Amino acid sequence: MKEEGDEDLKQELDESLEKVQKAFNSYETRLLLSGPLDKNNAILELHPGAGGTESQDWASMLLRMYTRWAESKGYTVETLDYLPGDEAGVKSVTLLIKGPDAYGYLKAEKGVHRLVRISPFDSSGRRHTSFVSCDVMPELDDDIDIEIRPEDLKVDVYRSSGAGGQHVNKTSSAVRMTHIPTGTVVTCQSERSQFQNREQAMKMLKAKLYQLEEAKKQEQMDEIRGEQKDIGWGSQIRSYVFHPYSMVKDHRTNVEVGDIGRVMDGDLDGFIDAYLRLNI
Repeated sequence: MKEEGDEDLKQELDESLEKVQKAFNSYETRLLLSGPLDKNNAILELHPGAGGTESQDWASMLLRMYTRWAESKGYTVETLDYLPGDEAGVKSVTLLIKGPDAYGYLKAEKGVHRLVRISPFDSSGRRHTSFVSCDVMPELDDDIDIEIRPEDLKVDVYRSSGAGGQHVNKTSSAVRMTHIPTGTVVTCQSERSQFQNREQAMKMLKAKLYQLEEAKKQEQMDEIRGEQKDIGWGSQIRSYVFHPYSMVKDHRTNVEVGDIGRVMDGDLDGFIDAYLRLNI
């Protein structure tokens, strides 16, 4: 290129170098996924904090963001449980994200996510701050045995409330499971039959109980379940600021991105990569 001074060749070289750099960074990041369950599918839950419609709308924005991110990785996304908001957004949602290393990547997203913007639901045009907690668990393989005694389990069935096909609200196919000794609750309404929802709910429950058991063994609850406190001030892992300026900042790694639209469209790799390197 230097000998010929060819600008087209220079552009081609720059593009090739950028592709190689991205491939190298992606490979290097995958090497950081050394946890015993990092390769597994991920179960991701979103729960709005205080703030009513504003927080529920923020949860729906994060739902879209994580769906876009998963699709960009070639992962499949299944909605296991969905409770719509009263006016807009969602009250809670549980996703199963299937693909290699899904949990390894998404464990970086555990925590409270904070939004600052002019609320479209405020007729006075005031600035609002909203919070949503994100919890991420690995889907367990069948070879990991978690014993759950029938007498420790309370199972309720009810009619599905989320978006779905014609079967929604016609039969009591949705399932809520409560593990009485720990107070752990899971719900599933994604399948047509009660049997299928019971099976998926049991997988979710085992995943949660596995995390609790690991926390007891390692005495590091913050590391296993994420550094989640109250869904509010002082506990956020990342802030998304739409007003008075545009910026997304991760408070654990200090990574900042000015293009908030790109982030909300699912471009999370910079945040995830920095978090995984932080824990080397």
